[in-house]
Parts: sequence; structure tokens; C-alpha cells
Amino acid sequence: MAYKVAVAGATGNVGREMLNILAERQFPVSEIAALASRGSLGTEVSFGDRTVKTGDLDTFDFTGWDIALFAIGADATRKYAPRATRAGCKVIDNSSLYRQDPAVPLIVPEVNPGAIHACSGKGIIANPNCSTAQMVVALKPLHDRATIRRVVVSTYQSVSGAGKEGMDELWDQTKGIYVPGQEKEPSKFQKQIAFNVIPHIDAFMEDGTTKEEWKMVAETKKILDPSIRLTATCVRVPVFVGHSEALNIEFEDFLDEDEARDILRESPGLMVIDKREEGGYITPVECVGEYATYISRIRQDSTIENGLNLWCVSDNLRKGAALNAVQIAELLGREVLQMG
Repeated sequence: MAYKVAVAGATGNVGREMLNILAERQFPVSEIAALASRGSLGTEVSFGDRTVKTGDLDTFDFTGWDIALFAIGADATRKYAPRATRAGCKVIDNSSLYRQDPAVPLIVPEVNPGAIHACSGKGIIANPNCSTAQMVVALKPLHDRATIRRVVVSTYQSVSGAGKEGMDELWDQTKGIYVPGQEKEPSKFQKQIAFNVIPHIDAFMEDGTTKEEWKMVAETKKILDPSIRLTATCVRVPVFVGHSEALNIEFEDFLDEDEARDILRESPGLMVIDKREEGGYITPVECVGEYATYISRIRQDSTIENGLNLWCVSDNLRKGAALNAVQIAELLGREVLQMG
């Protein structure tokens, strides 16, 4: 069975990746629509070996379309997602708008695929935050084995998580350091990002955490287990693509590092590269363009009774956004649309 698929936000970083991954994974598409705002109307985007011109999201009629992948931000999603679902089209949304809506499933297919059946209410499925998505893929098989009590995570998030503007700012500031007269003041980020790190992603909340840190806590509880306690520090780093995370995990039961390594190696969506030698680990540059979430530096934490440390790296435009959305579409096709 083939599906009529619309991609909203097709000219952005994530929208382009959605089109690429739909083609790469040979998702059964009978018809594709690339949608954007009027300012980008007519822009050409790639879909496999084809070139598609973008249509106007504002005037698009979703009637008769099966699935819409949204990469347009919360404000635009608030306007266009209900329009799509009223027309009978299922929406997979990459924004934060519906993630904590109890009537909307928040899904990472390797972790909670059964939640897809809850999408029949509003007709919307939420894609998690990029930093959450890769983390819960790593946590799920370990939680199934030894029950996670607490997680301490520090993230090292690339500028592509802030969109094209973030990537441009890193590029321009880097050039400006070396070329007199081309200095670039911060505009997308709060401080200089070139040759710097910024411990601030999204808005500050009353308790001193940032919204990005809160998202990781709330989304992990919704996707994986509400009893898990998690604390996060989210940091923007001068990397173009690829989010990294240092995870400290405390379990209810003892889990040996060798067994953990074996469990992760056999788990879906993960690739373990963990050699205790020079270069025996994965960095963000090496994961760009890959589907897998990579795990390295697995070791016991001797400071707590049942603790492990590990390093987790993934292409945030892929598993953190576009790939996860396409995997949800695949799941939706198998589990819901084909059932009627």
C-alpha cells in the first residue's frame, strides 16, 4: 500500500532531511507534496532522484492525503495541524506544541511503538525533542534489564538544532575571527558560539532550569517511565551537526558494564563503538548522515551502588528529528492506516 505524503516546512533543515529519508528508506509514497510558506513558494527541493517545487502551505487542501510530516514550529503547527486532521490526514509533528498533550502520543519507535494506537483521537503524533530522542533509545534496553532510578545528563548540542540561522552564525563568526572586518555579533545565540560553549538552550524557567532541560525530563517520563528521575544540563557547542550526551545512570539493580555493552549492541537503533584505546569512540563528525545512535565509553560508576556512565552521539537532524518522524510514519502505516 502506498500513501500520499505531505512535508510541511520542506525548505528547512529538518524538512529537507524528511524528504531525503523518505526516499532513502523507500517509504511507499504514491504522491509527495513539499509545502512551505509563501516566501519560499516555488523553491525546488530534492526527493530521491526527483526535484519537487514547493507549494503554498496556507492554501493547501489536505483532503485525500494520508500523512503530513510537520517541521514548521509550534505557532504554524497550531494553525495548520487541526486543518490537516479535520481533512482526515494524520499529522506527525516535530514541534514542541503537542508533546505534553495527554491526548497526543509522543513516540520514539524503538522505545514505545504501542503508543501509536492512541493517535486516533486528535489524529496527531508528536516527535520528541532531539536531545530526548537519542537518549531514550539508549536508556530503554537498560531500563528493561535493571530498572533505571535516576539519570544525570549533560548535553553537547550542535548549532543545527537552532536551524539554518544557528549554522550560519557559527560559520560567520568563525570566519570573522580570522578575517578582519568580518566580525559577527551574536544574534541567534545569546553569546559568541564560535570557539565557545553556551550553557543555555531555550528560555529560562523559574527554578533556574532552561526549557530544553525541562523538555528532557518531561518527555523521558512520558515516553519511557514516569518514575525515572532525571536532571539535565543542556549546552550549545560549536559543532554544525550532531548532538552528544554524557549520561550517568543509576539503576535499581546492579548491571555489569560488559552485560550493558552486550545489551546495547543487540538493541534496535544503536551502534556500540567502545574500544579503550586512542580513537575508540564516536564523535559528532562521524555520525553525520547516519541513522544509528552511537554509544561509547561504557563504564561502571564506582561512586554509587548501581551506576553506569556512557557517551551517546547522534545526528540530531536525523534521529533527533527527521528520521524519527519517518519511522513514526512507517509505524503508522503498518499499525493504523492499513487497519482501516
